[in-house]
Amino acid sequence: MKRRNALKSIAAVGLIALTAGCSTGNMKGDDIVDVASSNSDFTTLVAAVSEAGLVETLKGNGPFTVFAPTNEAFAALPAGTVESLLKPENRDQLVSILTYHVVSGYYSASALSGSNGPLTTVQGGTISVNGLDGVKINDSTVIIADVPASNGVIHAIDKVLLP
Repeated sequence: MKRRNALKSIAAVGLIALTAGCSTGNMKGDDIVDVASSNSDFTTLVAAVSEAGLVETLKGNGPFTVFAPTNEAFAALPAGTVESLLKPENRDQLVSILTYHVVSGYYSASALSGSNGPLTTVQGGTISVNGLDGVKINDSTVIIADVPASNGVIHAIDKVLLP
């Protein structure tokens, strides 16, 4: 149970970090949550991380790599999906989706470029990395890479990853 909570926390930290700092970088040593919270393109992600109870986890020691969907990525989901996921009765599903966007360790865009293989997520599943032409994670594309945080790195992506 402690391991599961720790993994959930790690995933949340990664998501928040990615969402907060995609456009400005991290010049003050802010963690993933701080970086994500400071960026208006990640308000949906930050709200989801908060609702899932993952804020403290994502503020923890890393390093974490977060593949952070933008507000536009969340808006592209079928109508009502985000609202449904934010309901308390769907918290476990929300946590699963959010932690699927977080990988333990620090993976810069240059480390992902040229690679073609899986990474294991904090959620326990695997994501496919294709760095042969840009960087793709499953069927999403990294649109902003290497946003630094004190406990990891955030890569903004154009689609929500589903386990």
